[in-house]
Amino acid sequence: LATHHAAAQGDAWPTRPVRIIVPFAPGGSGDITARLVGKYIEDKTGHPVVVENKPGANGIVGVLAAKSAPADGYTLMLATTSTNAANIHMYKNPGYDPEKDFQVVGVIGSSGAFLVVPADSPYRSLADLLAYARANPGRLNFGYFNASSQVPAEVLAKQAGVDWQGVAYKAIGNAWNDLYSGAIQFMFVDLTAGRGQVVANKARPLALTLPQRSPLYPELPTLAETFPGFATTGFLAAAVAKATPRPIQEKLNALINEAITSPDIANRLANEFELNSRPLTLQQCAAKDREERAKWADYVRIARIEPQ
Repeated sequence: LATHHAAAQGDAWPTRPVRIIVPFAPGGSGDITARLVGKYIEDKTGHPVVVENKPGANGIVGVLAAKSAPADGYTLMLATTSTNAANIHMYKNPGYDPEKDFQVVGVIGSSGAFLVVPADSPYRSLADLLAYARANPGRLNFGYFNASSQVPAEVLAKQAGVDWQGVAYKAIGNAWNDLYSGAIQFMFVDLTAGRGQVVANKARPLALTLPQRSPLYPELPTLAETFPGFATTGFLAAAVAKATPRPIQEKLNALINEAITSPDIANRLANEFELNSRPLTLQQCAAKDREERAKWADYVRIARIEPQ
């Protein structure tokens, strides 16, 4: 009877609007991809999917909102490198445990980041930036708004033997404004969120954090070309409360896998956002989540970021 009831829950879901909590401000890679996948689920199920941005504390504000929602499949969380892989190593007590509190039900894709400067910056290459940093310790400022933008900058400083200052932002938009006004000189930004500014020639990319060059930007060197082994990649996924009935988790997993393999979205993920996507089962999603946490433990250790 219990199994029959659970299956019925899965069949019935959804009967009302679904919300996706994005723990970051609009305009970032998580926000962009959550809206893309949310629209697909909405079209497929005939029920509205509402994206709610809840930025703050490196994603923790949004995660805690998702954690306190009922485990009924009507609240999804956009799980990211920050929320699921890095925060547990960067905060003494983030207030949640990604392993115990959540189940990843679909991985939207994995990607890296650009190291960008404004288009009018005097630094034309990574070598230029590092040469200035070495000659002027502490004079350069970088902006960050999540772990994927903070950790690579700190790792690079350690690898290159330079000293620069990080400036924290609640929203990516404020970081772009300060980059263009000259308050900060560079930043790392996910390929999905940075592409628009790079294509519009407002930001100049100097390097990529991917392990090898990207077919979308064949001229752009990787950081690994200067510092062998230096690559920081992250992921974007959808998660629900761990206690969400399994049939609902399975249904969400199927919908997200359909979304990322549908021709239009697959094309945008690969050719616009440089997101490496493939459908994963619930077990594979959980394994990917654990793998990312282990990887970011290493990055945070190399960056020598003291847990707050």
